[in-house]
Amino acid sequence: MHYISTRIGSPILEFEDVVLTGLANDGGLYVPEVWPQMAVNHHVFNKDIDYSDLAFEIIRPFIEENCIEDIKLKSLINDSYKSFKQPSVAPLVQIDSNTWLLELFHGPTLAFKDFALQFLGRMFEHILTKRDKRLTIIGATSGDTGSAAIEACKGRDNLHIFMLHPLGRVSDVQRRQMTTVLDSNVHNIAIEGTFDDCQDLVKGMFNDEIFRDDLNLSAVNSINWARVMVQIVYYFFAVSRLNKYERPISFIVPTGNFGNVYAGYSAIQMGLNASRLVVASNHNDILTRFFETGDMSIMPVKASLSPSMDIQVSSNFERLLFDFYDRDGEAVSNSIKMFREEGTLPGGNKIHALANDIFSGYRTDDEGTLLAIKQLYDDKGVLVDPHTAVGLGALKQLKNSKTLNVVLATAHPAKFPAAVKQATGINPSLPDFLSDLYDREERFIKLKNNLGAVESYIRDVMSSKNL
Repeated sequence: MHYISTRIGSPILEFEDVVLTGLANDGGLYVPEVWPQMAVNHHVFNKDIDYSDLAFEIIRPFIEENCIEDIKLKSLINDSYKSFKQPSVAPLVQIDSNTWLLELFHGPTLAFKDFALQFLGRMFEHILTKRDKRLTIIGATSGDTGSAAIEACKGRDNLHIFMLHPLGRVSDVQRRQMTTVLDSNVHNIAIEGTFDDCQDLVKGMFNDEIFRDDLNLSAVNSINWARVMVQIVYYFFAVSRLNKYERPISFIVPTGNFGNVYAGYSAIQMGLNASRLVVASNHNDILTRFFETGDMSIMPVKASLSPSMDIQVSSNFERLLFDFYDRDGEAVSNSIKMFREEGTLPGGNKIHALANDIFSGYRTDDEGTLLAIKQLYDDKGVLVDPHTAVGLGALKQLKNSKTLNVVLATAHPAKFPAAVKQATGINPSLPDFLSDLYDREERFIKLKNNLGAVESYIRDVMSSKNL
């Protein structure tokens, strides 16, 4: 398998180098040169297939055998999911005759990001050990990526991780899951700004070739192809379990940075029989506006009850754009340049027409989010977090009753106790292994939204460790 950049000027890479590189040096994102195909009679669609076995079948075609042999890859995958609290790893919970929740929050940090990052941390270690190299991982988080990445990378001798989060714009649980990890290779940075600011700082560091090369940077955000690759698996898993109904399946995906729903798109390119991907946005609704009208215009980010979706620049949309531009990297590069300079994506109407075959978008504001949490609890006794509730809000707006609907439940309700309590009066409890989270010591540094200041801090830390 070879990987190409969504822009122009970067070399074609194999999997190991894509994992270590993260962002292409032309500013683009890496994608597979071709999509592996899963025939409709392939055993990945077996309703009884184990999650780890399914993951091996989906992941194997993306990784060259000279990178990792079958027995080692299977072991790495099994290790990635052994800490999940449900035997099925991603249980489907039926809430009515047409609707299921795909629970993706049973990993060690209670969010869907664990699926990819538990794997990625182990893959980093495998590659670095084989190459006798060290790595500096840089990431930005709107809430859940940070804790999942830190959990996967903490204590590993051959890497350091620096995670940027927007100061005061993540929940207390999300922050503490990051800042209470005191391993010497973990460094948390609170940025005075939004998630988009954090993401721009990360991209700025990767685009600074001297800084990038001096510190041997890599990424854990969904700009790293391996993140998307691993998330493809649970779309196949859901369909394998629901195929017996012999009805079209739509996935409703709470969406911020577009990585999770792009994994669904990737699954469809591989042969998954899904009828529609529904992008669910909060009031930061740039994606919904695009899928409604073709207009993708940046507006100010406003804080919401679903902070992981408080985003206006969805990095992974560039991967979709690449396909819709017939994989013309120059066209993508020019389009993204104009988008960042002018705040509006050019040619949106044409792309919108292509996207409508697969995607639709709906928004749910904070009032609708609270209502969705309350109604599901009142009707079924099931608590959900506000991001999942945004998905349920989108579901209510769907007109097609002929499909089975799978809402991706992206986080445990206890990660957002204030919103859940506001909606239901119930204060959801953290699992036992996190019950002392509020008593743990925190460690992080606050920095201005300034690339020079962030780079200087990271250099100082790495210099103090003689790295």
